[in-house]
Amino acid sequence: MNRIELKVNGIRVQREVADNLRLIDLLREDLELTGTKEGCSVGECGACTIIMNGKAVCSCLLLAAQCDGAEIVTVEALQHDKVGQKLQNAFVRHGGVQCGFCTPGVLMSAKALLDHHPQPNDDQIKEALEGNLCRCTGYIPIIKSIKAVLENA
Repeated sequence: MNRIELKVNGIRVQREVADNLRLIDLLREDLELTGTKEGCSVGECGACTIIMNGKAVCSCLLLAAQCDGAEIVTVEALQHDKVGQKLQNAFVRHGGVQCGFCTPGVLMSAKALLDHHPQPNDDQIKEALEGNLCRCTGYIPIIKSIKAVLENA
């Protein structure tokens, strides 16, 4: 067992975690932050993307013990964030949400991008989305949604 402390969505969290507990399991099962989805379990689909210390990462690939001292942001925090709110609204308005399974991970990748590049170009948007698989939208509505946030900034 490992004693860890991290900040999740602005709240300090302390837990005793098993050596093999993944971050996604801590978030979903222990902290009941179920917006983060598990798709592939091997870091290929991006459904489990969260922001850790300012970077978009796959939470299925991280052990909770590796995250000691980290600052974690999940999709649940976007409702309290100006850019996050704009992203969510734009995704609804421009069809960036269809079945919705990939949406939390895509939103987190987009949020991390906009946090570091407030006016990204098309190539930067596409690069930020590379780790997120979407079977419904064909990505055009997702890119359009992100660009709508830039236009209304």
